Amino acid sequence: MQHPLFSRLSWWFTAYLIAVILFGAWVRIAGAGAGCGNHWPLCDGEVTTIAEQTKKWIELTHRLTSALCGVFAMAFAYWASRMGDRAVQRASWLTLFFVLMEGFIGAVLVKKELVVNDASMSRAVVIGLHLANTLLLVASATAMAWLARPLVETRRIISRGLLAAAMGVLVLTNVTGAVTALGDTLFPLTPTLDGSLLAKVREDLTAGQHFLVRLRVIHPFVAVFAAALVSAVIGSIRRRFPDEPAMRRLLHWPLMLVGLQVLLGATNIVLAAPGWLQIVHLLGAQLVWVSACASYLALGRR
Repeated sequence: MQHPLFSRLSWWFTAYLIAVILFGAWVRIAGAGAGCGNHWPLCDGEVTTIAEQTKKWIELTHRLTSALCGVFAMAFAYWASRMGDRAVQRASWLTLFFVLMEGFIGAVLVKKELVVNDASMSRAVVIGLHLANTLLLVASATAMAWLARPLVETRRIISRGLLAAAMGVLVLTNVTGAVTALGDTLFPLTPTLDGSLLAKVREDLTAGQHFLVRLRVIHPFVAVFAAALVSAVIGSIRRRFPDEPAMRRLLHWPLMLVGLQVLLGATNIVLAAPGWLQIVHLLGAQLVWVSACASYLALGRR
């Protein structure tokens, strides 16, 4: 049984989640993570300058938009329970769970003051966990929307094991990307248009550098491997649907988005990760993830 209205609103909710995720990246880039001090969920930090006042409103707005995710998730969980569709209901409860986990991790970042200029190992670990939970949240919301009304259906039974493994590598890529973005924010680079990229890589790897600086060289290699793996797996699956144009179109999206993401990543390195490009790159990562989740769901049978 399909639920068109539920599915349509779930897709809107997924888009809203991605917008909140991008807003969270802006909070980090703007150095507004401590805009409310170490108070959570209230925002009672003292402000003495206009700049601090602006950061307070950025952080408070992020908290309010994040709180709305919880309200929406509870509404979807209730709605799904009323529909009686068990698959959709499970996806809605998972979505609510991961929304609550997002709030908990956000509270840890604030209460432990792992924000702004903190460059500790603890912050890097929590940031990585935060990003992993975000991906699981987006995957659950995507499943909720898809299961309510699949955009594409096929009668073929194809193993999803390799695709699941490729998606696991995507999670690792996103986690290393989150840590790299943190390093780029705390230890800014200068653009490498003069061809000095290799020299800067060697400098980053020297023993005296901060661990966040040394770690950021890992992400490009993981990302290239993930791009090659996802492209190979999706391409292999796509060739098995020569007579199903709808499935081929669906499977074309992750291929196209992965290529675009590689281009954005390379540009990000050359331009020394400006804030606006970090956000565009994060948006690309989320779109790759949604398209991979949709492909995975399209190959399953309810």
